[in-house]
Amino acid sequence: MNQFLFETIWCIPLYGLVGAILTLPWSMGIVRRTGPRPAAYLNIFMTLLAFIHGWFVFRLTWNQEPQELIIHWLRVADVDLSLALDISSVSTGAVELVTGLSLLAQVFAVGYMEKDWGLARFFALMGFFEGAMSGLAISNSLFLSYALLEMLTLSTYLLVGFWYAQPLVVTAARDAFLTKRVGDVLLLMGVVALAALAGSLNFNDLYNWAETASLSPTVATLLGLALIAGPTGKCAQFPLHLWLDEAMEGPNPASILRNSVVVATGAYVLIKLQPILVLSPVAQKVLIVIGTITASGASLVTLAQIDIKRALSHSTSAYLGLVFIAVGMQWTNFAGVLLFTHAIAKALLFMSVGCVISTTNNQNLTEMGGLWSRMPATTAAFLVGSAGLVGLLPLGGFWAFREGIDVFWISHPWVVGVLLTVNCLTALNLTRVFRLVFLGKPQPKTRRAPEVPWLMAVPMVSLMVVTLLVPVMMLRLQILPDLSYLNIPAVVVLVLSGLTGVIVGALIPLQRTWSRPIQIPLRFLQDFLAYDFYIDRLYRLTVVFAVDCLSRLTAWFDRYIVDGAVNLVALSAIFGGEGLKYNVSGQSQFYVLTIVICLFMLVMLITKQF
Repeated sequence: MNQFLFETIWCIPLYGLVGAILTLPWSMGIVRRTGPRPAAYLNIFMTLLAFIHGWFVFRLTWNQEPQELIIHWLRVADVDLSLALDISSVSTGAVELVTGLSLLAQVFAVGYMEKDWGLARFFALMGFFEGAMSGLAISNSLFLSYALLEMLTLSTYLLVGFWYAQPLVVTAARDAFLTKRVGDVLLLMGVVALAALAGSLNFNDLYNWAETASLSPTVATLLGLALIAGPTGKCAQFPLHLWLDEAMEGPNPASILRNSVVVATGAYVLIKLQPILVLSPVAQKVLIVIGTITASGASLVTLAQIDIKRALSHSTSAYLGLVFIAVGMQWTNFAGVLLFTHAIAKALLFMSVGCVISTTNNQNLTEMGGLWSRMPATTAAFLVGSAGLVGLLPLGGFWAFREGIDVFWISHPWVVGVLLTVNCLTALNLTRVFRLVFLGKPQPKTRRAPEVPWLMAVPMVSLMVVTLLVPVMMLRLQILPDLSYLNIPAVVVLVLSGLTGVIVGALIPLQRTWSRPIQIPLRFLQDFLAYDFYIDRLYRLTVVFAVDCLSRLTAWFDRYIVDGAVNLVALSAIFGGEGLKYNVSGQSQFYVLTIVICLFMLVMLITKQF
């Protein structure tokens, strides 16, 4: 039985896809009498099967050597496109993280969207989402990973645009899709080039090729930049970061997965590409620059957001920016630990935020307050998620940051400064959000705000317990260090950065009406951060304006030059035909005369040339 489950690990991504297909009768409106609930139950059941299957395989692969399963998909002449799967404790652990969070998010969605007419369609898309992420977790082929990343791009577009009757939602879905497509197209160029250079797209073959490859600096740089473009878009990194903020227009259960594991899949692929990126020092430096800019900038932007979901989504970009720095400096262990702890804590935060939105029908922080006594379970979940995200003892976020600080403490102290800054600003922002939502006097929209029903409370409380047990899980996974090797000064500095953020967030004055400052510099600073450094307007004045001008120029060239030339030929044929029809008299001597005149003119023309 165990061997059968081990050999059929490729079935795990299919569970979500099968669940999505089984919900089609309800999502297409073919079955109406039962309502959409059976579609939700089918998807939850298939996700549960995927989680159980993955759990058995994870236990089989624990402390075992990684194995590779190759499925030959297409063999034509010298072309051999194979789908390679990685069977190891790391890949199966990633599958468990994806399916476990998907299971909790789907149960949460049953309560969150119980009155939504598109419940069946939503669960079909969630199954599609889960299948693509599970496949990415066990993929050991860049070709397969790229195909699954494309599935995630499509899933993001459909889920962000789920409430397509709202114009703002349609705009957000379009922007998210097009922004990701920029990175996907560049990544495709890198995949095609790498296939030609290495002869294979399986990661193991690529690693062997990278050890002996000798590329020119220009080729290595272009290849490296193309390979990091896709993860940059998927992970919402500068300059392709604006889509994640707009994606918050979608349903909150989808945001739970998007901010925890969906964006992490891009970073997961980037970690697998790290041995190839070593060929290009320029690409590694670009990773470090992108990560530093995103981590610092996104942490500042969070402080001026008044939408509760956007206040958390920007911190997702900040944490993944730290992952980019780690990959650029070839410390993938820190990147993997940070992805693990961030995913669980951020999922719990978005669950608690979803409970607040479901109860109050509101996302504006300035219209909330006093919910701690009315929603105690949600309040506790937010506190635990916040503590698990920042570097506060003894939860997972602390151990992840400690790993990074220990690595860079002596060699790259400026990276330690970035880590501490992100930790401090994140703690400050979460304290600010907690004060605005849960403390203070109740506002009109929060006076009647009971705790959420059990369908939402059970997965939230379950994930809260998991967040508290993350250090135990890290101990069992042999991630935690021996206490005798702890860098005490680094631990003290890390704890102080988190406490500084909490204290500053607790002491700064917060005006619930969020009135604009009278002083122009303060007003400009508030708008500068609230509007994400005006990057969207900068894009409109540069990239969008250039594309618009180019499209107008090409449209003019197509209409008046290309179409003009074609129309000129057509008009010449029409006028020629109209003119010649008068020469058709039916008299043979007239035809002979015409031929003789034409021959005479041709001879005269040839004679002049010679």
